[in-house]
Amino acid sequence: MTRLPTAEDVLAARALIAPHIVRTPALRSPALDERTGAEVFIKAEPLQRTGSFKLRGATNAILRLAPAARAAGVVAYSSGNHGQAVACAAAALGIPATIVMPRDAPAIKRDSTAAWGADIVQYDRRTEDREAIGAAIATRTGAALIPPYDHPDVIAGQGTLALELVEDARAAGAELDLVFVCTGGGGLTAGCALALEHASPATRLIAVEPEGWDDTGRSLAAGTRLANDGAGSALCDALMAMTPGELTFALNAPRLAGAVAVGESQVLAAMGFALRHLKLAVEPGGAVALAAVLAEALPLDGLAVGVVLSGGNADPGTLARALEVTC
Repeated sequence: MTRLPTAEDVLAARALIAPHIVRTPALRSPALDERTGAEVFIKAEPLQRTGSFKLRGATNAILRLAPAARAAGVVAYSSGNHGQAVACAAAALGIPATIVMPRDAPAIKRDSTAAWGADIVQYDRRTEDREAIGAAIATRTGAALIPPYDHPDVIAGQGTLALELVEDARAAGAELDLVFVCTGGGGLTAGCALALEHASPATRLIAVEPEGWDDTGRSLAAGTRLANDGAGSALCDALMAMTPGELTFALNAPRLAGAVAVGESQVLAAMGFALRHLKLAVEPGGAVALAAVLAEALPLDGLAVGVVLSGGNADPGTLARALEVTC
C-alpha cells in the first residue's frame, strides 16, 4: 500500500495550494436552521474554480511532481470534476494533460474539461476499465497518473476544505458537532477526517452516499471493502465509484462516525433547496450531504453542523428536474 497521508500533509497542502484556489465561504441559511433546529454551516465548493472541491487535490498532487515529471504531462480518469481540476491545474503550469472520461459524462463537465486544453479520451463505463486505460496512457507517454481519490497528495489537498470550515464556524462562535460530506471513492472524506482529527477532534464525520452506491457505508459495517453492483441510478455521476479506495478506506474506517445513504428524490429536493434558498447550482453528487441534512438522517436539533456542497457542475436539464421537486 502507498503511504497513508497525515494531518500534517493536509496542513502542508493548504500552504502550497493557497495561491491557486478560492477559499470558499461557509454559507448560512435561516430556512435550513429553522427546519433542522441546528446551526448549519454550508461549505460552498460550487464556488471553487472549476466548480468543485477537486481542484484542491489535483493542484496539490501536480505541484508536488518533480520538474522532469511535470514536463512529461499528467493523465487522469474521471467522470468530470477531477478531470476538470487536473486540466485546470495543468494549464496553469503549462503542462499537457490527458483526461479519460466516460462517454455519458454530463456535457457541462466534458466541455469544461476540453476548455482547459486537455485531450479527452472517452470510454464506456459499463464495459471498459478506466484505470487500465489511464495506466496504459501513462506508460506510453511517460505522463504522471493522478487518480481521483486513492492518492496521498490528492487526499491531503481535499482535506483543506475541512480546515476552512472549522475556522469559519469558530469565527461565528460555533464548534462543529457533526460534518456531513459527500462520498464516492472516499478521497474528500478521508482528507476531511484527517483535517478534523487535527483541527476539531470532537467533531463527528458522516459519509453520505447515493442509494445503490453505498459501498463505504456497507464496507464500514462489514469491516472490509465491499463493491457496488453497478446497477444503481446514474443521477449522482460524480459518486459512482465501484468500491472504496484502498488508502481512503484505511483512513476512513477508524475515523468516520457513520454513513448514510439518500435517494434520488431527496437529492433532487436538496438541489432545489440550494437553488431557491442559497442561490447556488449544485450537481446531484454535490448535493447528497445537504440531502441527508434536509432529510434529518440523524438527529440535529441543537447541534452545530457542517455540510459540504462538493460541486456545482450540473446540466441544465437536471437543475430543471430539481426545481420540480417539492422540498
